[in-house]
Amino acid sequence: MPYRIFALLILFAMPLFAEEGMWLFDAAPKEQVHKQYGFELTDEWLEHVQLSSVRFGRGGSASFVSSSGLVMTNHHVGARQLQELSTPERDLLTDGFYAKTHAEELPCKGLELNVLISTEDVTEKVNAAVTPGMSPEDAQKARQAAIADLEKASKETTGLKSEVMTFYQGGAYHLYRYKVYDDVRLVWAPESDIGSFGGDPDNYEFPRYCLDCSFFRAYENGKPAKIEHFLKWSKNGAKDGDLVFVSGHPGRTDRALTREHLEFQRDVYLPWRLQKLFRREVIYSAFAERSEENARRIRNDLDAVKNYRKRAIGQLQGLQTPSLFNTVTTTSPVIIAALNEMFWGNKWDSFSGYHQYDLFEVGEGFNCRTFQIARSLVRLAYESVKPNEKRLKEYRDGALESLKASLLADTPIYEDVEILKLTDSLTMLWETHKPQDRKESPKESAVKLIRGSKVRDVVERKRLIEGGIAAIEASDDPMIQYVLELEPSVRALRKVYEERFEAPLEKAYTELARKRFEEFGTNIYPDATFTLRLSYGTVKGYTNDDGTYVEPITNIAGMYKRAEEHKFTPPFAPPQSWKDGREKLDPATPFNLATTNDIIGGNSGSPLINTDGEVVGLVFDGNIYSLSNNFIYTDTQSRCVSVHSAVIVEALRKIYGADKLADELGR
Repeated sequence: MPYRIFALLILFAMPLFAEEGMWLFDAAPKEQVHKQYGFELTDEWLEHVQLSSVRFGRGGSASFVSSSGLVMTNHHVGARQLQELSTPERDLLTDGFYAKTHAEELPCKGLELNVLISTEDVTEKVNAAVTPGMSPEDAQKARQAAIADLEKASKETTGLKSEVMTFYQGGAYHLYRYKVYDDVRLVWAPESDIGSFGGDPDNYEFPRYCLDCSFFRAYENGKPAKIEHFLKWSKNGAKDGDLVFVSGHPGRTDRALTREHLEFQRDVYLPWRLQKLFRREVIYSAFAERSEENARRIRNDLDAVKNYRKRAIGQLQGLQTPSLFNTVTTTSPVIIAALNEMFWGNKWDSFSGYHQYDLFEVGEGFNCRTFQIARSLVRLAYESVKPNEKRLKEYRDGALESLKASLLADTPIYEDVEILKLTDSLTMLWETHKPQDRKESPKESAVKLIRGSKVRDVVERKRLIEGGIAAIEASDDPMIQYVLELEPSVRALRKVYEERFEAPLEKAYTELARKRFEEFGTNIYPDATFTLRLSYGTVKGYTNDDGTYVEPITNIAGMYKRAEEHKFTPPFAPPQSWKDGREKLDPATPFNLATTNDIIGGNSGSPLINTDGEVVGLVFDGNIYSLSNNFIYTDTQSRCVSVHSAVIVEALRKIYGADKLADELGR
């Protein structure tokens, strides 16, 4: 989302739904779980699951599942790596991959895995930086400076990646320390036709039949990492009614927004987001249809756009449902004023502060990796010479190691895709801002900027990083020059946005949230922030709006039946390996399952765990009713959808001949 959420607490005075909550591990819902299910969440159980859980790259979850660094996540979470490792001659995303030996495992450049090692409550230290009488802008700067100092000191002391996270809308600040694995290699992934069986029509639906799974391996010093804490594989999997847990990294929830914020989401943010997604889907689809190679190059981008589009539609429909929206009664004049500041005093019917911030600072008007790389290089040079606490937060010491590793990763970037994406985004930019001094079309500008730029060459990126400001200012690269030309006005826009919108909003929400936090403390859970969380629930079916009951577990026989109903036409055509191996498989093997666990985007790749701390599934989606989880959770119809552990082993042994990998899982 192109603005920071500082949420006001709503509905927390009301009883939570039975399985509601994405709980911090150091504030786990021990009493609730014991009261409802008679199961004791011990500190030992929680520590083991925490240290077995993995944050995968920039937006997914995963887990260690063997002592030799084996990491399990979704096929779609690892899709970017599969695409980057592919060539015109070998399409791993479409055809799948299996490394029979460690030597055959493929290095994934630029991929980073994070494991949460420890946390520390630093609330008092952060709050001590704010003195009475400070303006909202100065208070925000003081907190950010304190956070930067804490992160830097922690990194220097422990050697661990350190991030200060804000919880309970300013009610608490916690320092999170992560062990980083930056040598990660691909082990196994199925074909996309089974990894995403049903495609867009079945996305966010249930029943489902997806083998949305892949395995990677973490390495240290050139050898498979030796892992003490990993999740063992369940012998029996999960059945209807079982208590199960999800340990993962939900990205963001907005369950504590005021009525005004939800109106903004409903009337401005989601329609604007959908407008961008619809146009990109049309343009990317047309590009893909021109050739198989085009389809391979654009596939990950296109799949992501389709997923985001369907999710945004579901969220918008939720906010347009009076029974949901009208439960929110919290309002605030201060927050109304701050929201209006995004539009520079106007109501939400014109392109002003918010849209300009999204297009220029977020970069939606320059949507291509070449621009993103160039701007990162420019900002890195100028920010690095500043004191740590004075930098933009993305360029503080705690983030630099990961940023540089990402910039120096030699991954493929396709010129024709870059031109396509930049042409579209510049066209959108011109539609909204109508520049008066046009000397060339968006397409002509995109071609010149992309073809003339050298920043897609990792050697050139390294030279510019090492050369700092002098190298940046001496560069004749057209994209570097374009970024330099934009920077003064974009920096000014960001400053105005932060001072006139973010700072007052943060102050208002923080004051209100602290009062609520003082009353309820950790008996309530904070909004999701892409930090490790635990949710609990049960394997459970539900009743659709039309009155039909949906069983909670599907099986292999159901997948073939669905394929037959659609005459084995894409996206309901399993790959040839599944057609050839049909007679080998046990048709009763569970395939996917639905549970009441509270999840959101970012949880993809999370392990589904039983009370013994064993893997019984792999989270990959929610059903259509779960799309409102961003704003409110109910356990009536909302369901988390996972790959059943049984089908993973069944497929490894009987379809892919991956007995060695199945043996490593212990099954």
